Amino acid sequence: MQRIILNKKMTSSGKIELMAPAGNFEALQAALDNGCDSVYFGVEQLNMRARASINFTLDDLPEIARRCIEKNVRTYLTLNTIIYDHDLSIVKTLLNKAKEAQITAVIASDQAVIAMARSLGIEVHISTQLNVTNVETVKFYSLFADTIVLSRELSLRQVKKITEQIEKEQIMGPSGNLVEIEIFGHGALCMAVSGKCYLSLHSHNSSANRGACKQNCRKKYTVIDQESGFEIEIDNEYMMSPKDLCTLDFLDQVIDAGIKVLKIEGRGRAADYVATVIKTYRQAIDAYYEGTFTKEKVNTWMQDLATVYNRGFWSGYYLGQKLGEWSDNPGSSATQKKVYVGKGMHYFPKSGIAEFKIEAYDIKKGDKILITGPSTGAQELVVDDMFVNDVQSEKATKGDSCTIKIPFRIRLSDKMYKMVES
Repeated sequence: MQRIILNKKMTSSGKIELMAPAGNFEALQAALDNGCDSVYFGVEQLNMRARASINFTLDDLPEIARRCIEKNVRTYLTLNTIIYDHDLSIVKTLLNKAKEAQITAVIASDQAVIAMARSLGIEVHISTQLNVTNVETVKFYSLFADTIVLSRELSLRQVKKITEQIEKEQIMGPSGNLVEIEIFGHGALCMAVSGKCYLSLHSHNSSANRGACKQNCRKKYTVIDQESGFEIEIDNEYMMSPKDLCTLDFLDQVIDAGIKVLKIEGRGRAADYVATVIKTYRQAIDAYYEGTFTKEKVNTWMQDLATVYNRGFWSGYYLGQKLGEWSDNPGSSATQKKVYVGKGMHYFPKSGIAEFKIEAYDIKKGDKILITGPSTGAQELVVDDMFVNDVQSEKATKGDSCTIKIPFRIRLSDKMYKMVES
């Protein structure tokens, strides 16, 4: 089989690379449809989101690569958990399968994984788990890796200093190209340093650093005076649960810091989250390079981001903030939510008509709906017209057969949701 090599240094357009998360095929397709330049994903148990979503399997690697190669999108396999001796054979198998499937690179933190990947000729990216905070550490890992994810706790000023030194000192990776710097641009943050937390291991013998976090930090706590027994409930804030990182309103400063890859967190998120966030950041990045990045557009984009899962937004540590901003509720602050309506039954390609079985929730003309599936991704549209049980109608209810004209193909058992205000 002829090996296809994708351009791994910057995007062909010269813009920064927008990296999307993918926890399953729905999310992967949503990322591809909305303009990502690369995707990162885990396989089975050896990734930091092992229990957060329906993970891919070894057998999925060729299909992941195929879909991405078709779109000239790079693929990154995350193997960034703590690795024990009994994991090494699994790691070797994963890496061999990744190479066979033409996966672009592996994101790693354990030296054993880095060494194995290098021995197989697989490009290595250094995970944020290694907490790289200075240029000398960048120099060290440049011996093994072409891309380095910096610590989440750095300011943009510190990031820029590192990127300037890479340029000044011509720090090259194994590929012979300048080392590229990647940072997180959007999504959930932990109260721990670059994600290294031991609370879950302590309380539940379930290690966050093995992809099995129980999310102790997202809970509400009571403080107890051990001498008197007096209790104080921490009001208004979940004291260890940070708001979600969002860099969109200062994206121009992020790009000017010299980073080459902007990473969106969210391998445990649904396909509609991936679709909305990637679409929004795609528009923002393009606007920056086109010279049309304005405050008015930022306001619209922020409203779009607020419609999907979030814990509120803050700028992280990029603008020099020393302490985190904490969320004030245990779940999502999204301005809209999806409710399950029904499933796809048939698609008529000549007429572009899709048939759905309504199983749970009513829909009517004018409703905004979401259709998701492993091949469909996440597609939103407004119901302009519909037939219910072969008769033109304003509303469909539980048990009805509903047909809608849509601009894309659906597959059997694709799910339909109605989007409603939260």
